[in-house]
Amino acid sequence: MTSAASDGEVRLEREGTLARITFDRPAARNAMTWRMYEQLAAICTRLREDSGVRVALLRGAGGKAFIAGTDIAQFQAFTSGEDGIAYEQRMESVLSALESLPIPTVALVEGWAVGGGLAIAACCDFRIATAGAKFGVPIARTLGNCLSMQNCARIVAALGTAIAKRMLLLGDMVTAEEAQAVGFVLEVAAADAIEARAAALCDRLARNAPITMRVSKEAIRRIVLAGLAGGDDLVRETYASADFRAGVRAFLEKREPQWTGR
Repeated sequence: MTSAASDGEVRLEREGTLARITFDRPAARNAMTWRMYEQLAAICTRLREDSGVRVALLRGAGGKAFIAGTDIAQFQAFTSGEDGIAYEQRMESVLSALESLPIPTVALVEGWAVGGGLAIAACCDFRIATAGAKFGVPIARTLGNCLSMQNCARIVAALGTAIAKRMLLLGDMVTAEEAQAVGFVLEVAAADAIEARAAALCDRLARNAPITMRVSKEAIRRIVLAGLAGGDDLVRETYASADFRAGVRAFLEKREPQWTGR
């Protein structure tokens, strides 16, 4: 990472009671760098302190992707399972900051919402997607890493066990229509209508009772995460594996990984 442009940027813009959050790294399909995660966390802190904001809209720049995961090049520095633990904890601090915002959040999804992008979309309260949008975590056939227990819980709660297994074991990408059928996507809209549909949803949310929405949202979040089992041993085993290191190399070299189970 050599420049602000290559690192990408997460921008916050205010339009009345609406906060617009834009993931701006279109040359890499908005894949998230550490810098971008840090900016998202800082934006969440600002929004938490801004009583004038009623709703937040999240969108990827360029119209081709919401977020195509975490920048895989960053994984080259990992040497042990403890690196995986630290990474997942760092990720969770950002995701929980977004998920626990006291205002409703809407993800406008165009194109890919993959890996970390799916996690960010899942942390939002509502998702509107274009017909060509796809959701997934294809790590079983690409990187050979795993999700934290919190992220597994989010995906199961939002999409159900069957689709979670398709994503995590088969590496399937789920279409916007499939995601709508299980309630993960609120609405599928044409590309030329998506902005208007998102604006209408945000306007509707901005008119509702903010305290009712805040406490209801927090109650649901607590229920989903209540009694969450520990999972550091699973994360540590996966990120310490030779398969994970081989998966990262294969991904960056644009070739098929060869798994050994070690």
